[in-house]
Amino acid sequence: MPERSWQATKQYIHARAQGCCEYCRTCEANIGQTMHVEHIEPKGTNDLDNLCLSCPNCNLSKAVAITALDPLTGMQVALYNPRHQQWSEHFVWAENYTQIQGLTAEGRATVDRLKMNRLRIVLARKRWVQIGFHPPKD
Repeated sequence: MPERSWQATKQYIHARAQGCCEYCRTCEANIGQTMHVEHIEPKGTNDLDNLCLSCPNCNLSKAVAITALDPLTGMQVALYNPRHQQWSEHFVWAENYTQIQGLTAEGRATVDRLKMNRLRIVLARKRWVQIGFHPPKD
């Protein structure tokens, strides 16, 4: 099978994620910024299984991390992997869909490391909820 071009790969990743960050569920249509194609395992390949759509905040906050501290236990744990784990098993919407709460050690560590509840995004989510643009439909 011929190798896929990077442009085709980006289009596939974007479509697979329905234009929303696979970590915090922020949608490109709401933020008006180009989403990033993020390497889940930073030193990994460009395999589709190692790539996900990420908002700039999540991608830049994650950087090259693959683990982080669970703020509840203080233990180092793997970050959430959108290719191998279900979002709803690790996260839940709280505060009228404006904040993300981690349900598991991986979820809590990911929320903390990726700064998913920064005040500016929580305020933006509140506005998106008010006008019916959030949370995204799965």
